[in-house]
Amino acid sequence: MPAGLVWYFGYGSLMWNPGIAHEAFEPACLEGWHRALCVYSTHYRGTAARPGLVLGLMRGGSCIGRAIGVAAEREAEVTAYLDARELLDVYVYDRVRLPLRLLDSACEVEAWCYVARPEHEHYAGDLEVDRVLECVRQGHGLAGACTDYVRHTVAHLRAMSIGEPALERIVAELDP
Repeated sequence: MPAGLVWYFGYGSLMWNPGIAHEAFEPACLEGWHRALCVYSTHYRGTAARPGLVLGLMRGGSCIGRAIGVAAEREAEVTAYLDARELLDVYVYDRVRLPLRLLDSACEVEAWCYVARPEHEHYAGDLEVDRVLECVRQGHGLAGACTDYVRHTVAHLRAMSIGEPALERIVAELDP
């Protein structure tokens, strides 16, 4: 592993569409947080009238995703890009540094993570499956259909041999 890297954690679209050049890209585990379709999207994957749902990190459990390592001299540039992409102007996520275990090298690094803010108006929390499906099916925003976002994420998780039963159930309902 190259030394002197700044790490970011991808648990959704950053796993399959990081949008940044990187020096390292490897499986990683974040303890104490889990991935969930818990954030209403009124920009990238939906509109105010027809919100979609996107992933956020919620407290509890663990989450396997991708650690993205970039050269330290690019931290400001990469963070600004990711903040613009993830935070937009609604700040439904907090960017925080959390310990991340790199699975290939079994070492721990501090990584920037975007965690969902439960007090935010766009925070959906734990929704019933029917409501999740409604939002995923109706959502279409600047980045395309919410159904595509969920399918791409699940396909990437499968390619990494990561079981995500809640998301698998949603995809199964989308593709009867």
